[in-house]
Amino acid sequence: MRALLTRIEQARGLDRVGDRVQHAVQATLRPQRVRDFLHGVWLGHPLHPALVQVPVGAWLSAAAVDLLPGQRRSATALVALGTVGAVPAAVSGLNDWAALAPDQRRVGLVHATANLVGLALYGGSLVARLNGRHNLGRALSYLGLSAASAGAYLGGHLAYKQGAQVNQSISELHRIGDGWHPLADLAALPQRKLITRSIDDVSVILYRHGDEVTVMLERCPHQSGPLGEGEVQQIDGHACVVCPWHGSAFRLNGGEVVHGPSGNDQQVLPTRVVDGILQTRLP
Repeated sequence: MRALLTRIEQARGLDRVGDRVQHAVQATLRPQRVRDFLHGVWLGHPLHPALVQVPVGAWLSAAAVDLLPGQRRSATALVALGTVGAVPAAVSGLNDWAALAPDQRRVGLVHATANLVGLALYGGSLVARLNGRHNLGRALSYLGLSAASAGAYLGGHLAYKQGAQVNQSISELHRIGDGWHPLADLAALPQRKLITRSIDDVSVILYRHGDEVTVMLERCPHQSGPLGEGEVQQIDGHACVVCPWHGSAFRLNGGEVVHGPSGNDQQVLPTRVVDGILQTRLP
């Protein structure tokens, strides 16, 4: 399996299809607020993993109920719930997929194909059950569960091996030592300008607004973009730093994500001033 997944990651031939699908997804989901909603910006957490619980739970339950006598209506209802619930899960997944790196998109394309096959099989199962062909419906359901399980395996590879939609910056916290760390002379910090500093070789950005100073991890949670090279923009009345790579935006007064493709907030560190020196520590 490892060798197969490596081949998929490196299969540049998939890019011809993937690039077309990516452009189609981006053209269809054009309004930024729609993309942000599907990324889970409003949730502060990627939305796709939450939505997939509906089809996964319903289909697994249907597989169990199908083994029990006299439960045809219950099994049919569960298959219908899972099939309907798979649609928003797929849309949110495609939205996330369109903002991934090429090697991630290749695996994601196969992941989506397996899930699409599973969805088609469950759709056929639902039609068969509604027409009284329950044995065929059960058979199609188990085939659909097999395809969806293969898709889930690939989804796990995407998240846990390739880091798709996983917060790319949070591991930086583990490299910062305990205690307070001096960063800069407060009086020397310019107003409303991004400054980059290091704590134990971990890059952070500083932003001063009056006497308040934000200290934030510099690596973007989405794909490790350099927030220190980003722009400060006013969004909904808040000063936000915008990642120069993919446009994710985070409030400088709290780290909350306000625009995707990141679905995760950015980590802000506590601060204090001692004898005019700005200090920070782990949360």
